[in-house]
Amino acid sequence: MNAPTIDETTSYGLLKTLEENPSLSQRDLANRLGISLGKVNFCLKALVAKGCLKVNNFRNSENKLAYTYFLTPRGVEEKARMTVAFLSYKMQEYDRLRAEIEALKIEVEQKGLFTNISK
Repeated sequence: MNAPTIDETTSYGLLKTLEENPSLSQRDLANRLGISLGKVNFCLKALVAKGCLKVNNFRNSENKLAYTYFLTPRGVEEKARMTVAFLSYKMQEYDRLRAEIEALKIEVEQKGLFTNISK
């Protein structure tokens, strides 16, 4: 399996975070995900256009920029699909790293560089 693209990673992060915290601001989302505010805005618009998110604006609120983001049924399905794909990718990555670590341990032991490497 190929590594998830940056946009898939961002979309997954947004869907996962908003499912748990639907009223986070875009700035809070950007901080939590470690991405720019502009990228959050762009990806949220794309998720709304794909039908994965519904946005509610609190028009009666003093803060006219207050929004709540709800996952639609399609958004829940998309998040589930992405979760399976990310889990599969991360498990493959873990297996590759574990094999690489074992090979490095053998190499180090054979060269007598370290004798106290934990097994």
